[in-house]
Amino acid sequence: MTPETRRAPRMQVPELVPVRDQMTESMIGRLGNISETGMLIIASGPLQEDALYQLQFGIPDGRGGQQLIDVGAHLLWRVPTHAPDQFWAGFRFLTLDATQREQLVRWIEDSLPSA
Repeated sequence: MTPETRRAPRMQVPELVPVRDQMTESMIGRLGNISETGMLIIASGPLQEDALYQLQFGIPDGRGGQQLIDVGAHLLWRVPTHAPDQFWAGFRFLTLDATQREQLVRWIEDSLPSA
């Protein structure tokens, strides 16, 4: 197993978390993994590499509901998966509200295994 070398801990997302493009109002994929600074999605829609996106996804709010997270994101790369018409897409967050960032960090920290 390769040790984690990223600055922000990255969490594998085991449940289905859809990711929505707010500009086109369409679902573009689902979360694969996420950190405070970016995410990997399994995309099922067309995305333009090196483009900017306004994305939204929901995370547990700790009270049995969901907190919607809105991010401005830069698509850094994308590569095909083994499934037809799907690919991995790596995003870096450019904008994220401070309150939503705190909620996201709490969700990640609560989900990561204890060291």
